[in-house]
Amino acid sequence: MVARLLVLALLLLLPGQGAAREEVVLGLSEDRISINTSFTGSQILIYGAVKREAPPEDAPLGVIITVEGPDQRLTVRRKTRQFGIWINTDAVVVDSAPSFYAVATTGPLEDILTSTEDLRRKISINRAIRAVGAPDTIRDAERFTEAIIRIRERANLYQQREGRVDLRQETLFSTAISMPSELVEGVYDVRIFLTRKGEVISEHDSSIDVRKVGLERWLFALAHARPFFYGLMSLAVAILAGWGASEAFRKLRNW
Repeated sequence: MVARLLVLALLLLLPGQGAAREEVVLGLSEDRISINTSFTGSQILIYGAVKREAPPEDAPLGVIITVEGPDQRLTVRRKTRQFGIWINTDAVVVDSAPSFYAVATTGPLEDILTSTEDLRRKISINRAIRAVGAPDTIRDAERFTEAIIRIRERANLYQQREGRVDLRQETLFSTAISMPSELVEGVYDVRIFLTRKGEVISEHDSSIDVRKVGLERWLFALAHARPFFYGLMSLAVAILAGWGASEAFRKLRNW
């Protein structure tokens, strides 16, 4: 880790050609995650340095790092109890919700980013979710978005990590993002924002590729390419598992 940061620091000494006043030199501990049957999660180290052509301003520097998984279209339903039975009564279509979203910062998000910048760049978790299709009869559509955030925060799929980016002398920064086992396959976008006085002064983009491998990859491909055969195989496995358990208990009783 220290060696990587030293290399980045040396890069800052190289002259810039048409570069922005402050920009990011980024590194990732991993740019690819392989998911197999034994995958239990991973931790990605994101580190970098701020390259500048002039001494830093008096206003403190803020660093915001986001990791965003592939978008999903969801329908969120509300259940109410009527005549002693829980039934679906209202539904809101969420046009785009990240399957995974983490935002890490050097301090409280509201202190280093204005609401206008957040709205424009969709940095906070709330802004990363776009809800559409709410009927006029639903006057609290925002509660459906809150429900998605609450559920996915419990599963560690949404993470708000304020103050978890380590910034040294307004030059070297680093943070670690925990990636849970329930990752969706695809490209995960990594964004780094530099801010001063709440305004974004520089942005850098990178990505992490998440792919299934081995048996997990084969099962995933079979389920999508040949769902009928996948269903038959799943049924056969379930029958064999049930028969095996029944035989095992029968032998234990006779032992």
